[in-house]
Amino acid sequence: MSETMTLEDLAPLKGETTAQQARVYEKKVDAQGRAYATGKRKDAVARVWVKRGPGKITVNGRDQTTYFARPVLRMILNQPLIAAKREGQFDIVCTVSGGGLSGQAGAVRHGISKALTRFEPELRGVLKKGGFLTRDARTVERKKYGKAKARKSFQFSKR
Repeated sequence: MSETMTLEDLAPLKGETTAQQARVYEKKVDAQGRAYATGKRKDAVARVWVKRGPGKITVNGRDQTTYFARPVLRMILNQPLIAAKREGQFDIVCTVSGGGLSGQAGAVRHGISKALTRFEPELRGVLKKGGFLTRDARTVERKKYGKAKARKSFQFSKR
């Protein structure tokens, strides 16, 4: 005969579900002591390497001040380091291609944030709360046929 089970009998069998388990992030560093990540924004793609150092940021073989001449773009690059309180502690080398300067700065920021979490996994909470780990999915809308641009119509003339 089958015996009846109550919910209390089944509770120990349930355990923790995968959604309740805390995900453990590990430090991922290569042989040279660098953490690598790819950052994306609009059409720009940045490959970023982070390692301990005096805080020099190199973009496409040039210093950040020469590559990103506008102070706003340099501020975007430094946002994740400031949020994590790690200014001047990491050397950052990145190669970026595609898009314009604004998109490239956003791609480098995204890459720096991801690389920092791979170098120091405990920074993930701070960077995630600041929104630096989220890839900005907004891209340029494609042009449609019969339109001047993506949405703009040609000028209407009755005669």
